[in-house]
Amino acid sequence: MGLISGARRLLRIDAWSYLNYKPIYSDQLGMPNRRAFPEAQATWVPAEDERRLAAYKLLAAYDQNQAAELAEVGGDIHARERREFGDPSMLIDTVMAHVLGREQTITVPGAEHEGDGTADAEAAMAARVQELLRDWAEDEQLPMRLQQAERKAVSLGDGVYRLAWDPDKNRPTIRVHDPGFYFPVIGEDADGGDYPTRVHFAWELPEDPKRGLKARIRRITYELDWIRPATGSGVDQAGRAVRAPLPGVLPDGAAEGEEPPPPLTRGDFLNPDNGAIARQYAWNDQPSYVTCYLTDATWNIGDIKGPVDVDSLPLEKVTFATRGDGEVLDHLDLLLDFIPVVHLPNTVPPAEEHWGQSSLAKVLQVLDELAGSDTDSSRASATTGSPMVGIWGKATTGSNTYQEVAPGMVWTLGEGGGMVAVDTSKNLAELRNHVHDLHDRAANVARIPAVALGTMDPSKVPSGYALQLSLGPLDALVSSMRLARDHKYALLLKMVQRLYLAGQHPDWAGVQPQPAKLTFGAYTPTDKQAVLEQVAAGRQAEVISLETAVRMLQDAGFPIEDAAQEIERIQSRSFDQAKALADATGDTGAVGDYLGLDLNPDPVAPTVVLPATPADQAATDAQAAADQNPATGVTRANDPAGQNRGNAS
Repeated sequence: MGLISGARRLLRIDAWSYLNYKPIYSDQLGMPNRRAFPEAQATWVPAEDERRLAAYKLLAAYDQNQAAELAEVGGDIHARERREFGDPSMLIDTVMAHVLGREQTITVPGAEHEGDGTADAEAAMAARVQELLRDWAEDEQLPMRLQQAERKAVSLGDGVYRLAWDPDKNRPTIRVHDPGFYFPVIGEDADGGDYPTRVHFAWELPEDPKRGLKARIRRITYELDWIRPATGSGVDQAGRAVRAPLPGVLPDGAAEGEEPPPPLTRGDFLNPDNGAIARQYAWNDQPSYVTCYLTDATWNIGDIKGPVDVDSLPLEKVTFATRGDGEVLDHLDLLLDFIPVVHLPNTVPPAEEHWGQSSLAKVLQVLDELAGSDTDSSRASATTGSPMVGIWGKATTGSNTYQEVAPGMVWTLGEGGGMVAVDTSKNLAELRNHVHDLHDRAANVARIPAVALGTMDPSKVPSGYALQLSLGPLDALVSSMRLARDHKYALLLKMVQRLYLAGQHPDWAGVQPQPAKLTFGAYTPTDKQAVLEQVAAGRQAEVISLETAVRMLQDAGFPIEDAAQEIERIQSRSFDQAKALADATGDTGAVGDYLGLDLNPDPVAPTVVLPATPADQAATDAQAAADQNPATGVTRANDPAGQNRGNAS
């Protein structure tokens, strides 16, 4: 029973059990080393988060080439001799680059139909929202924020975005947080995949003797709760800034002794059926009874007594922050029915789990072996470059046991003396081969082929088809990781739209939120020559359209920024096709549209009539008088005989 009981204590399987092989991370009770991870075992950190925070620190040490330094803190006295050459960091950067692709584009379904003849109001609205979101992404430097969050997610397993409305910038702002500061409150009966109703961001602030500040804990809390009566900023009896309920106001004609109704925030209304306060949000069809409250509080660590954690810190000695506009951040109503926080897991979490897994998880032991082999190779290269030499026979330089070996040095040996050098180059060659094997093993386990790491000679790839087959594991890896992100980024863009509506931005007046998504670009290296030949053959055989051909070239990495503009340029120079179109249809307008030219002929200009001179006018009047027969009143034009006589005369 003792052995079985001991085995139960040693066996611990959770989201971070891949680190159990490290003594510094997991002792006999499965808990991290206190000297190496003191912040993970702070009094306010929940017990279920200790291993998570310790795992983040250990993974960050691998990323920063400090795993040996951390191992030394845990008691490994020889850890400092270990070589770390940045292999974990390279793996993280490679995976992140492939997940994000060459570019990231915000798209709204239906926006591509805007501008054509069949476009309707829905397509116009989708195109407008897409343009507004892209403008916001440029203003907020979204590609840079993506890099920050994705590197956290790939290296640590989790990333966190936090959104807020900035009245000075008049737009939503996005910030990236370290997942070690993120503490969602997930109940025992709740599914880890569900969105939490309460989220904390908490961290310790060090002591600042110059400013007279003690060590503190800062906690920012978002919580979904029922809509309460309106509150205002004030102070309590101790002089602390707090929020207090506003006094109610009796309506006109109220009876004496009648209690005033609860004060309501502008836009709220009291439901007479259930007595609850409801609010009509701009993005909902039905009224909602829920809102999000924000609290920003700070505690002195010395004031925290007893068994408490981040979710149950006492409120007796707390200090609430005050916003720039004077609002106290003590359950401040944000006028939102959602928590503006997006947790980004690196992988699809297991069933009923909340956390993702680092891309280093499966290859950590290989990376340790690689660091050990690099250390041995470094030592072997020292003996190869400066070999060990053995000398026998009496030397005239003295009786020293050890002699210095240097270029140009001459030793005089006695009778029968000699020398020999110990050759370790073969050992060095074997160690280097072993390092290459470990690199291949790490690439296979991480599902990143050598061609994706850039370590394969391009001349050794037989064909583009063989290259595509070698990228099969990477395709599966990236597809799975992007699946874990699709819903998260769609949720983030939905929150951005709702924050704009809540902030009443004038450009968003009358806008209906649309299901936007973040589309990642291509990531695999391609054989451009092979793609170009395929496109040329397909176009010549007329088995693919010009639109498909341009898209294939664009996906292959050709410098085509706008596919529609590229198609217009190609058609404007395709005179043979334009001639064939003219022969087939006889429509000059269609040919002009194809070439992007105006081929409709201009109308014939009217004849220019110059003003008559006085002499011309006199001749005209005389001719008119001669043409008129005064006796009969008949003109020569109507009398051929008279006309003939006039001509004869």
